[in-house]
Amino acid sequence: MCGIVGYLGPQSPKDIIISGLKKLEYRGYDSAGIAILDKGTTKRVRAQGKLKNLEEKLVNEKFDGHLGIGHTRWATHGKPSERNAHPHQVRGINLVHNGIIENYLDIREDLLAQGAEITSDTDSELVAHLIANEIEITKDLYKAVESTLTKLRGAFSILVMWDKEPDHLIAFKDGPPLVVGLGKEEVFVASDVQALIQYTKTFVYLDDREIANIKGSKVEFFSANGFPIQKKSVELNWNPEMVEKQGYAHYMLKEIYEQPRAVAAAIEPHVNTEAFTVALKNVGFGGQSVQKLEELDFKTDWAKTQEVFKGIERVFIIACGTSFYAGLVGKYLIEQLARIPVEVDVASEFRYRNPVIPPKTLVMTISQSGETADTLAAIRMSKEAGATTMSICNVRNSTIDREAHGHLYMNSGPEIGVASTKAFTSTLAVLNCVAVAMARSRGVMEAKEEKELVQSLLATPSQMESVLAYDKYFDEAASKLKLFRGFLYMGRGTSYPIAMEGALKLKELAYMHAEGYAAGEMKHGPLALIDERMAIVMVAPTDHWYEKTISNLEEARARGGKIISIGTGENEKLRGISEYYLALPKAHWTTNTILTVIPLQLMSYHLASNLGYDVDQPRNLAKSVTVE
Repeated sequence: MCGIVGYLGPQSPKDIIISGLKKLEYRGYDSAGIAILDKGTTKRVRAQGKLKNLEEKLVNEKFDGHLGIGHTRWATHGKPSERNAHPHQVRGINLVHNGIIENYLDIREDLLAQGAEITSDTDSELVAHLIANEIEITKDLYKAVESTLTKLRGAFSILVMWDKEPDHLIAFKDGPPLVVGLGKEEVFVASDVQALIQYTKTFVYLDDREIANIKGSKVEFFSANGFPIQKKSVELNWNPEMVEKQGYAHYMLKEIYEQPRAVAAAIEPHVNTEAFTVALKNVGFGGQSVQKLEELDFKTDWAKTQEVFKGIERVFIIACGTSFYAGLVGKYLIEQLARIPVEVDVASEFRYRNPVIPPKTLVMTISQSGETADTLAAIRMSKEAGATTMSICNVRNSTIDREAHGHLYMNSGPEIGVASTKAFTSTLAVLNCVAVAMARSRGVMEAKEEKELVQSLLATPSQMESVLAYDKYFDEAASKLKLFRGFLYMGRGTSYPIAMEGALKLKELAYMHAEGYAAGEMKHGPLALIDERMAIVMVAPTDHWYEKTISNLEEARARGGKIISIGTGENEKLRGISEYYLALPKAHWTTNTILTVIPLQLMSYHLASNLGYDVDQPRNLAKSVTVE
């Protein structure tokens, strides 16, 4: 959740670090700070609150050094305050940390017994003390870090510098992501490539228990036990414009509008637009590293993927938050099209419930960042149980992507808004492709049905464009909608997960009471909540669940609930019983979800914006949850 940026090179460390931290604001934070070499020592500046507070403190600050580190902190140990902000300084050691040190109480007791002066409430400062103690013995920063690593338990990524070695920066991790950017005579380090993409396109991703030893412009990589290792760099084709707002009021609104293009990019590698067939491209079940997926022979790789799909008897889909709801849609798609039983689990529950993972099981994980801690733990546990694993990620070369047996990508581009939009719809598109590919591989789908499904999928991006017209509608309706005391989102079949996703978006952005239910469950409790101040959001496209959904809608209306309904075309019945009716283009049931979620995203966005809330960075939330 915290953001880390480091720089060693001829440019201004202050400018690069602040610029990088701004790119990492999406991760969520409550304080910020930097430490930069100046006149033989390290000058530290910290501030509680947003980065603008830190920038105000830095206006008149000048630094003559070319080495520095910066940090945005998400409070875990100790309240949000300048005292607890990073970087931490201990006897010339300057350190920033993302994660949690699980054995921090034991470390703290030992340090206090030795007479250490601890100035914050954080677990992070304790690591600086450990390194400072070791450096008094070794007189060498690398050796001090190597020794300290053996004493730490938990999830951490750490960047450290020492006053006495002005051309030396060390990065090490075990859990949360850390990436090294390589420039000409300069080196960058950050939690996410988005912080550095304007400076370099060449990156090296650190794996767990690895150390990057940076001296001048030279970088060497070592395992935690000191053995040199060879790391391959990765070239990214992102450009800085891809992560800017491009004229939209918020990143989230920009990303909502980018969804047609994102969905098209998600399906493009896998769909033959002439034959209207699906063949998943470069999945890599043959054991290739993610860096070599593009080098695979398409026919050989697709044959291997089909072999895997033919051999499985059960699918588990593991994810968190919005990705979990995408997984629930995937369950309907795979079970109905491929006739394979599917279980969907929240990753934080799956990893601790000692699940039974039978032989011939495929475990699919979904994670936008590819770094979600619980999902990563689930994939590792599944591999230990002997399951075949496949990931759907947005960030190539992320930890989950690297550790899965098979690899699929959302291809939605950078998503900066904390509340996911285009990564969700891209995932739904990829799951459509997976379901069709499984069905065809197992011989349970005729070519005619495959063609129909592919044509529907190919039509979806243009249909999404028409749905985006509701942007203005909700902009105008928000002032009335915000007066409701709560919202009940309901749907049946594939619309049930979309109802839950819609409710989550409203909670995330507008901080309003919202619940998502299966419409058939209304009599089992939710009906008691309905009155004239409760809005009922019914997702009711024309599909084989439609008639039952209408019956539930009539019940809600009879109790005084105000109906907001989403349906197919000019549905006069729905229009007649609704306060607000939103007509969507006619689509196949498999792709309805990609359309129906867009009005729910727009409604949440405009309600939050009308209420004056920070849409891109909702309170208490972070984009990438890399610790438990």
